[in-house]
Amino acid sequence: MLLLVLLQLLPTPTDAAGLANCPLGCQCDDDTLVVTCEEGQLDVLPIVLNPSLERLVIKNNKIKTIDSSMVFYAELTFLDLSYNHLFNMPPRTFAYQKKLTELHLNHNKVGSVTNKTFVGLVSLTVLNLRGNFLDELTEGVFAGIPKLEELNLGQNRIAKIDPKAFAGLANLKVLYLDDNTISTVPSPAFTPLRVLAELYLGLNSFSSIPKESFAALPGLSRLDLKGAALQNVTRDSFRGLEQLRSLDLSDNRLNRIPTSELAPLDRLEELALGQNDFESVPAGAFAGLGQLRRLDISGSLKLHRIESGAFATNTNLEEITLASNKALSEIQEGALSGLPHLRRIVLRDNALTTLTDGLFTWNELIELDLSENPLLCDCQMLWLRNLLVSRTGNVSGMGQDGVPVSAASSSSSSVAGQIPVICAAPDRLREQALQSLSPELLGCTHPDHRQQAIICAVLVGVAALLTTLALVIYKCRRWIQKMVKGSWGSNGIGRKEREYQKTFSEEDYSARGHPHALPGGIGGPGSGAGGLGIHPTTLNNYQINNHHHHHHSHGIRHIPVTEL
Repeated sequence: MLLLVLLQLLPTPTDAAGLANCPLGCQCDDDTLVVTCEEGQLDVLPIVLNPSLERLVIKNNKIKTIDSSMVFYAELTFLDLSYNHLFNMPPRTFAYQKKLTELHLNHNKVGSVTNKTFVGLVSLTVLNLRGNFLDELTEGVFAGIPKLEELNLGQNRIAKIDPKAFAGLANLKVLYLDDNTISTVPSPAFTPLRVLAELYLGLNSFSSIPKESFAALPGLSRLDLKGAALQNVTRDSFRGLEQLRSLDLSDNRLNRIPTSELAPLDRLEELALGQNDFESVPAGAFAGLGQLRRLDISGSLKLHRIESGAFATNTNLEEITLASNKALSEIQEGALSGLPHLRRIVLRDNALTTLTDGLFTWNELIELDLSENPLLCDCQMLWLRNLLVSRTGNVSGMGQDGVPVSAASSSSSSVAGQIPVICAAPDRLREQALQSLSPELLGCTHPDHRQQAIICAVLVGVAALLTTLALVIYKCRRWIQKMVKGSWGSNGIGRKEREYQKTFSEEDYSARGHPHALPGGIGGPGSGAGGLGIHPTTLNNYQINNHHHHHHSHGIRHIPVTEL
């Protein structure tokens, strides 16, 4: 009876605007039908507001309960009672809010809800219960909200979920169950959620993902398992998620990159794997993820190496974030090359001292963050210095296709492109901008590191050629000697030798074969030509040859045969 009397005393919509009272600390707008009461001292829901209100925001106050006062605001489409002290909501509290589409009760002290709590919310699409004290979801608890599309149950104490807890939520698209005490994936409860697109299950206590845990969610595009205490996953863990576009496995206990386990997710575009226990990112680590566009591996304290070819199969990558990996000191040559669409690289707060020549593909790159690394500015960094100078021109200027280089947090995007890469060593260059250093200051003998490499390559090539030529000459030396002798000596010495050979008859050779035919001198008795034992024909030929050669001997006198 008292409620009916109160309803009769309420002003009609025609004169409501003039009679509505705005509580202290609130802002009331009767034109837009919006009331906002933030950081006030309200401990009950006021009943003196315009009953035609459409949006009511009472945040950061001290309201402990919602009673029958809600009946006065049947025109509400948006209600925010977050950050209060709510602990009790009687059954059918919102029975008159037929037009309400969003209800925010997050960060209160609500300990339980039943299938009677939300009766009447037939138009509700968003329900936020994050940050309360819920410990259980009973059967059909949300059955009275048939149009619900987003349900946030994160940061509660939920340990038990009835298999039929989500019955009737055929239109639910987004579900938050993160930061609870769930020990296993509540697969049976997912059965009614045929159109669910986003599921957040992180910060729970899973050790593994059972086989086909998400098979009932064929339309799922985003899965968040951040901080779920996962030690391993299998190929069957993600079976049925052919439409998945985003996966967060960061802050778990994976001791390796789950390459084969992720391979079936061939439509995946975003992947987060930071804060795990693997020590390296090997070649082909993400084979099969041909559509991957954004990759984040941050905060992995054991990660120390990115191997060459780590992202070789992920040619559609646009953003790579490798930040706050305190042990990451090595990014091998070619690890980040071959990525023609790469636009953003974040290498902030690692242990990098140098970067190999040609580490990145620069065609599309528009942002590079190398801040908070102990960079050693020496000749090995000349290639980066030259590139930065050619792309940025100077510290304060940046071309349309320039490469912004950040030495600060990426959140400072307004100045990130104007802050230079800062040297940490050697001491003489500490705190200086790499772009401002000359090749000589970097300790480079040649102005270009590539020029040094070319010169070395040429010298090595020449040395190899000379060595090969020497070996060929050595192996073919006999053949070369014959060729030289045949071409140069056949007309001179060869002809003379043949003439000498012709002067000796068989008798001469026979005589030369008897050493006793040489008494009394060089020749023996009976030897012709004064005892020389030389055949007359030989002497005649010798004299003729001597006579012929005399004209070319330049005055050298030949001994006549008679003087012998």
